[in-house]
Amino acid sequence: MMIREATEADFPGIWPIFQEIVAAGETYAYARDTSPDEARQLWLHYPRQTFVVEEDGRILGTYYIKTNQTGPGSHVCNCGYMVSSQARGRGLATVMCEHSQKVAVQLGYQAMQFNFVASSNEGAVRLWHKLGFETVGRLPKAFNHPTLGLVDALVMYKWLVPWG
Repeated sequence: MMIREATEADFPGIWPIFQEIVAAGETYAYARDTSPDEARQLWLHYPRQTFVVEEDGRILGTYYIKTNQTGPGSHVCNCGYMVSSQARGRGLATVMCEHSQKVAVQLGYQAMQFNFVASSNEGAVRLWHKLGFETVGRLPKAFNHPTLGLVDALVMYKWLVPWG
């Protein structure tokens, strides 16, 4: 398994993962009918960097890193992670999150914030806590899950560098 920066040529391998996850409507606050062109913009062009996890030439997962806010908040980054359904349970989200934290520090970020984690995404919430993120906010009924209805969205945060 290898993590590398994504290129435009990787989008055909990213799109099926993106489409499957977004169409399910269970974890991301993107329109469930996001088009390939919109997805390319959201996942490859808008972020500061995008990465893929690749094995034997096949993309198994992907993540982006971007500045969470401009100006006085520009020292905090935001990331989004997606793993192919065929590759789940192999620890890819852990590997990507750990990789993204190293990249964040290399890019000059001091903290990482997840702005809108569906509380129903229990596996992700458990993993982010295990990796040192704290739940610092709860937005009541802010995420409209397709089967559970309105669930809370969590704001999760981790300081990445020594205080000083």
